Amino acid sequence: MKNTKKLLLFLMTFLVMLSGFAQSTLPVASAGTTVYGSNIKVGKYANIRGFKMYYEVYGAGKPMLFIHGNGGSINNFKNQIPYFAKNYKVIAVDSRAQGKSIDTSDSLTYEMMADDFNALLNQLHLDSCYVVGWSDGGINGLLLAMRHPEKVKKLAITGANLWPDTTAVEPGLFQWIVSANDSLAKASQTPATKAQKKLLNLMVFNPNISTAELKKVHCPTLVIGGDNDVIVPKHTMIIAEGIPQSYLWILPNSGHSTLVRYKDMFNQVVGDFFKMPYRKINGMAKLD
Repeated sequence: MKNTKKLLLFLMTFLVMLSGFAQSTLPVASAGTTVYGSNIKVGKYANIRGFKMYYEVYGAGKPMLFIHGNGGSINNFKNQIPYFAKNYKVIAVDSRAQGKSIDTSDSLTYEMMADDFNALLNQLHLDSCYVVGWSDGGINGLLLAMRHPEKVKKLAITGANLWPDTTAVEPGLFQWIVSANDSLAKASQTPATKAQKKLLNLMVFNPNISTAELKKVHCPTLVIGGDNDVIVPKHTMIIAEGIPQSYLWILPNSGHSTLVRYKDMFNQVVGDFFKMPYRKINGMAKLD
C-alpha cells in the first residue's frame, strides 16, 4: 500500500510538471486575486455526454476555447486568460476526468474529449470559435478540427503529437511513461490508481493520427514547439507539413512549457495569428 501511494504521488507530480503547473496541484492566484480554475464567481458545470464538465468564461467578443494538457486544468492558462479576455470571450475548460470535471468511467480517449468540447460549444450555442491547445489539449484541438471542422475558426497548438512512440516523444521520457504505466497496472486498483492509469494510458497508447488525416484540418493552424520540447521537433514539423493551411513556430531554448516560460511572446504571436488573415506563401512570395 505504501509503495502504491508513493507511486501515485510521484505520477501526480510528474503529470503536474508536464502540464506546466508551478510545483503544485493547487490553483495559484494569477491576475489580481482571480484564481483561474477555482473561481466560484464564474465557474459553471455543464451536463456533457454522461459527466459534468467544469468551465469558466471570461471577457467578451469572439469565442476562444482553451484546452489544457494531460493531468492539468484551467489554471494552466493563468498567463493567457487575462491577456486574451481583453478582446475575446475566453472559454476555459477542465477536460473529462481532469481538474473539476470528474468522470469515473473506465475509458478515456482523445476522440471522446474532442466530442465533449463539441457538445459544450453546442450547449453554449456557439457555432465556431478560436482554439488554443497545449500538449494533450493540442491533440484534442486537432481532433476537434477534424471531427467537427465547422467548430474551429483557427487553431493554435503547442507540444502536440500524432502517435505514441519514440519518433514523436523524447525516447527517455516515453520509456519512463511506459514503465510507470506497467507499474501502476500491478498496483492496488483503488479509484485514485484507476484515475491516474486512465491518464497514462492516453500517453502510452494514444493518439493514433496519420499524416494523411491531417488534411481534414481545414482551418488555419499555428503549430508550436520548443527546440528542447518533450515532443521531438521533427515530429512537430511533420504536423505542420501535413496541415494544408499551417504556420510553424519552433522556439529556441524552450521545452514543453512555451506558454509559461515565454508567456508574453506566446500571447503576442498567437494573438497576431488569430487577428491576421492566413497568408499562403509560395513561389516568389517566399522572398517576402
